[in-house]
Amino acid sequence: MPETDGVPALISEIPTAPDRKTGLRIWFFGPNGLRAGWRLLLFIAIFIALSASIRLIVRAFHRPTPNQIQFSAKGIIIGDTSTFLLVLLVSWIMTRIERRTIADYGLPAQGAFGSKFWQGLAIGFSAVSFLLIGLRILGVFHFDGMGVHGLDILKYAALWGAAFLAVGFMEEFVFRGYMLFTLSTGMGFWPSAVVMSSLFALAHYFNPNETLPGLIQVALWGMMASIALRRTGNLWLPIGLHTGWDWAETCFYGVADSGQVAPGHLLNTSFSGPPWLTGGVAGPEGSWLCAALLLGICLLFAVSWSQAVRYPNLARREMPEPKEELLAQ
Repeated sequence: MPETDGVPALISEIPTAPDRKTGLRIWFFGPNGLRAGWRLLLFIAIFIALSASIRLIVRAFHRPTPNQIQFSAKGIIIGDTSTFLLVLLVSWIMTRIERRTIADYGLPAQGAFGSKFWQGLAIGFSAVSFLLIGLRILGVFHFDGMGVHGLDILKYAALWGAAFLAVGFMEEFVFRGYMLFTLSTGMGFWPSAVVMSSLFALAHYFNPNETLPGLIQVALWGMMASIALRRTGNLWLPIGLHTGWDWAETCFYGVADSGQVAPGHLLNTSFSGPPWLTGGVAGPEGSWLCAALLLGICLLFAVSWSQAVRYPNLARREMPEPKEELLAQ
């Protein structure tokens, strides 16, 4: 039997027991630092802790009655703005941990309310108009006169504009901000987009009068917004698109938005025809024509903008791995 420095080769080739510290490191850390799953759990834990604390403080001074909990512009402005600011705060905390910026999570200050936002706003309003005009041509959508008059037109247009701007910020940043970015670092962008779009649809499940076709359209919307994010590099176009789409549905045309009809809409409108075509109680988002429209917009986004991948930006290092001396303690 050959020997190496006096030790039989067979014995020298026996593998040593794995280092316990190395085993723990593999569970928690990868090539880029703390693994994506743990970072996501940390984000959720901080959000829950802050949310619970704020809720306790608010309830100590004010307890809303059931009559105050309704679908209204003011309620949406307060609720969705508060949620957005809380998610923004938690995302900022993660930037300090991960050595990143809010821009890395899709919301750069540069370009805020710039051309991409207004392009999205125009696309959102135009898409809803195209869908409803198509339903009008098919004879299942009808205009029944004005819903508001005089100065109320400007009042409700501004109120719902602010409300759906808050919705756009909240929903896009919650579902396509930090969580989408972090999942993308662990499992790739497209699987992460599918997961977050599915969660986006699930969040709409509890809306009054929501339907299964409507939820499918919500998931398709999530993929459409994800493609826009991928191509443009940030959330400004999806936020504008979200604002324009919801404002057109709810305020301008006065149709149900995810099953909810808002007070103060400009036009009185109605539908007649099969639910698969009109969307039924869910509104036009429950129509299968809406699915075709969303798929068409997805294709438009995929071929219209630069084919370069602009999101996510993984140039910076995520949460660093602790030093050896810390693991030894």
